[in-house]
Formats: sequence, structure tokens, C-alpha cells
Amino acid sequence: MNMKKIIMSGLLFLGVLSASAQAEQKGTTEYVFNPHWYIQLQPVGGQYTLGEVDFSDLFSYNVQGAIGYNFTKVVGARLAVNAWQSKAGIKVDNFKQNWKWTYVAPSLDLTFNLSNLICGFNPNRFFNLTAFVGGGANFASGNDDAVKAKNNLKAYMNASPYLIWNDADQNMDYVWDGSKTRFFGQAGLIADFRLTDAISLNVEVNANTLSDKYNSKRARNADWYFNALAGVKVNLGKTYSTKFIPAPEPEIRYVEKVVEKVVEVPAKVEAAPAIEPIRRDVFFKINSYKIAKNEEQKVKDIVDYMQKYPNSKVVITGYADAGTGNDRINDRLAAQRADAVVKALKTQYGISADRITYDSKGARVQPFAENDKNRVSICIAE
Repeated sequence: MNMKKIIMSGLLFLGVLSASAQAEQKGTTEYVFNPHWYIQLQPVGGQYTLGEVDFSDLFSYNVQGAIGYNFTKVVGARLAVNAWQSKAGIKVDNFKQNWKWTYVAPSLDLTFNLSNLICGFNPNRFFNLTAFVGGGANFASGNDDAVKAKNNLKAYMNASPYLIWNDADQNMDYVWDGSKTRFFGQAGLIADFRLTDAISLNVEVNANTLSDKYNSKRARNADWYFNALAGVKVNLGKTYSTKFIPAPEPEIRYVEKVVEKVVEVPAKVEAAPAIEPIRRDVFFKINSYKIAKNEEQKVKDIVDYMQKYPNSKVVITGYADAGTGNDRINDRLAAQRADAVVKALKTQYGISADRITYDSKGARVQPFAENDKNRVSICIAE
């Protein structure tokens, strides 16, 4: 074996190792956000209605339920209904009186997933923090305790000659009876703790502001109440999908070109009858470089020709269609398609490597007018 054949064999061996390593390379999985509905159930809640008496006198219980939709990985909306009880109180001199009433408060909120905004989308993240802002209507009723408190305060004031009733009356100037509707604005935060893709535990805090008349006392400023709630969130449907991204791969054709430089020598012209060259176009399926069963005969035709004419050589050129993929993907596919025919000739049929020249053109050259036909390796033997 001369030196040229030794060098050529070594380069072909490196080419096979390169192709093998390329096939074994793994890519990365990217998560793709899916818009989806969800529901929230928060049966554990407490409310503090801002006021001048002790905290314990202004603390009450509430619950909340919501249905929402996440349009993107960051932005969503929800319709929530918060309900149960609010409290207020007054203290004048030695007189102290507390009262409570019931309410139902539906609201419409815009939500913003801060974790996805800052850290990127990750459906497997254990903790997600969401901010929201919105507003709604508070339907309040059952304020009889406030009416009684005002009457009791008046009686106390009348029994205390050193107190002036009209001054105290200013504090309860907004006592209301029956049912009242008042609009409110709110903002808050939700912390979600992931259990599964569908279920997470959540804790919510929010602040709500509405007119001065909500707690029956005239304070000449807006009334406020603050909620803290805990419960569960259930996602409806699939929240994400996955996309596989192949890892960067070395291009096979770089090795091929080295082989070309070694083996491309002027062929000796031997006196022989003119022999017609043979061409076979081996077509491939989209995004594939595996030779299909119905294309194997074309490779066999090339083999039969080269066995019949021992001095013949074959040129194999791989292509990809320009209608799909991008230049990087198409360059790789075209090289793999050429390489697939080369391997078949050498490993299956024993065609010597010094009789094979191969190259790839990606999708930059389109030999056929019909797009799908350009998924091809063109083989010309002569």
C-alpha cells in the first residue's frame, strides 16, 4: 500500500469518526409556553379593615375563588370573587363599640408573572411570584350593628354632660343601612409553590381602596382593607410543550474536501471504447438522510456499473430543499445525504474509497425546479 492510500484511509477513518460523533451528539430541550386557563380556590383568608381601634377588633375572615387565563408567559387576567365580612369600630372617651357587616366583591385583574419576566419561562420552577392590579365592585349589606353603635354612642354622649354629641356624630356621619355598592381598586402579590404541572399551593396578599363611606365613619380619606389568603391553584390543560434543538454539529463536508484534494488526480486516459456515464438520483424524505427501501436499487445500479467497469469512478453530491429549514440545517442534511450513499457503496458493496468523490451543496444550489426533489444525492459514475 503506497503512502497516498495510507493518508487517504486515515482521512476517511477520521471522517467516519466525525460522522459517528455527530450522530451521537445530543441537543437541548426548550420549553414552549402554552396559553391556558386556571382556577384558584382560597378557602383560608383573613382581612384587616383599616381603623383606629385595636387590630383584633378589626380582623375578620374571608374567602376567595377565581378563574383566570394566561395569555403569555408573563401577562394574564383573572376574574376573582372575594367575600365574607368586614369590621370597624369607634372609641370615644370610655365608650368603645365595634360592628361588622357582610360583602361580596367581584374583581377583574391583570396579572404579571414576575418570575418569568425576570428569570425566563421555566414550567418546573418551584416558586413563582405574580403581581396583579385591577378593580371591581363591593356589594355590602347587613350593617345593622353600625346603626346600633351610633345610637349607643349618642346615648352615651347624652349621658355625659362634658361631651358634645355633635362632635362625636361627625365620626359616624356615614352610617348606612340596607345594602350598598361601592367600586374599589386593588393591587397585590401571589406566591405559587409548584406541586405538579397542574397543581400548586398559593398565598396571596392584596390591598383594596374604596370610598370613605365604606366603614360608616367619616374620616375625610379613602377607606382601606387588606386581605391575606391561602389555597390551591389548578391549571386546566397543558401549560407548555417542548421543542428539541439539536446541538451544533461539525460539517461533514470539511473532511470530504480534504479527501477530494488527496484523491482528485488526473485520471489516466486508457484507450478503450467510449462508455456512457450513468446517473442516479437518490431521493430522501423531508428532514431525513436515511436511504429509503424504494431508493436502494438506484445505489445498486451504481454498484453494478462500477463492478462492470473497474476503472470507473463516481461523484456524489448531496442537496437539501430550500423550502424548509435554514442554511445551517440544510448544509448538515445535504452532507449527511451524500455521506449516506458513500457509506452504502463502501460498507455494503465494497467499493474502494479511491473511486468515490463526494460533496454537498446544502440548499444554495437547487438542481430541480420542484422543491421536494431537491432532497437528493445525485450520483454520476463514469
